[in-house]
Amino acid sequence: MPDHPSSDVDGPGPARPAGESAAQEERLRRWRLILGAPAASVCHPARALSKRDADIDAALDALYDADGESGGGRSRRRRAGLGGSAPAVTRWLGDIRDYFPSSVVQVLQHDAVQRLGLARLLMEPELLAAAEPDVHLVGTLLSLRSALPERTRETARMVVRTVVEDIERRLAQSLRSAVFGALNRGERARTPRLPDVDWNRTILANLRNYQPEQRTVIVDRLIGYQRARRVAALRDVILLIDQSGSMASSVVYAGVLGASLASIRSLSTRLVVFDTSVVDLTDSLDDPVDVLFGVQLGGGTDIDRAVGYGASLVRRPADTVLILISDLIEGGDQSSLIARLRGLVDSGVTVVVLLALSDDGTPAYDHGLAATCAQLGAPAFACTPDRFPELLATALRREEVGRWAALHGLVPA
Repeated sequence: MPDHPSSDVDGPGPARPAGESAAQEERLRRWRLILGAPAASVCHPARALSKRDADIDAALDALYDADGESGGGRSRRRRAGLGGSAPAVTRWLGDIRDYFPSSVVQVLQHDAVQRLGLARLLMEPELLAAAEPDVHLVGTLLSLRSALPERTRETARMVVRTVVEDIERRLAQSLRSAVFGALNRGERARTPRLPDVDWNRTILANLRNYQPEQRTVIVDRLIGYQRARRVAALRDVILLIDQSGSMASSVVYAGVLGASLASIRSLSTRLVVFDTSVVDLTDSLDDPVDVLFGVQLGGGTDIDRAVGYGASLVRRPADTVLILISDLIEGGDQSSLIARLRGLVDSGVTVVVLLALSDDGTPAYDHGLAATCAQLGAPAFACTPDRFPELLATALRREEVGRWAALHGLVPA
């Protein structure tokens, strides 16, 4: 809901009822916009909506139109009033971008696609150009990939690339720093290069040189780490990504992060997506957009087959991290899956099961299988993308990932 009072935009408006504070009026205004027209007599009995609030109300009505089911108020189950034409939806998308911040626009778009059957309209390039790019929109486009007409595909790739670049901008540097720190931790350098300086340790080591007058520390000793020799990969990372429809956001984040890992030459990164079949997308890792367009969201799930393929890629068990990204809703042979996971852990592979790699929270998952994985030594939990670099660094250092997850409150009950 917009933070500004309508009077800030539309002039003074009708006189405020006597004794009513500005804060109380703003609360009533917000409740009126949340609940819709049926709440007008309670929330604003003495005044009409301003012009801007009336426009906001109309935009919300278009998505959450009353149908009498809930007795008043905007239910996210209500039927839509956007109509069937792409121009009408394009105007609506433009309106909500004017009225709401980007985070709210993304929620409204997601509701519109899920509840109003607008997926077919995303095949119109004009509509895609008007939409706010976000992870959920990318997931929808990937699920429609095979049905996108030629005139829309280039626009769809532009939308996907915008989201990919945003994720890379937010996460790529922290991922690289975490990986370099984990791999190079044991090799101290007396004269490290500037990018390799450990500033926290350097400042601590030079605190005796603090100059009160200048309020600064004179650094006479730099502490850092040697860069890993780029002759051979120090660790192998295998990402197995469940591409069932419920994992859409996780697929997007995992694809982008996998491409970032592939650019680190001290790692050998393999990226595999699966449903009932297994597809190795490692050769596409130069371009994360190509990775994502190699995904086909939806279909069944055979985790056992995917883990079997992942096991075939293991060359150096003690130097391998295998991350299975799946809600563990197995459609294949669960007994065989458990046996494969046990074999990987017993061989020395660091196995981590991510029930989700997204900001959407922990999805529905098989609690029994997740508990079994943890007992085998393959901790299972959901992780947000911003936590992933630290998670991977913990695994690369061969530390206990389960303990790390518990310390951060990530292990599900």
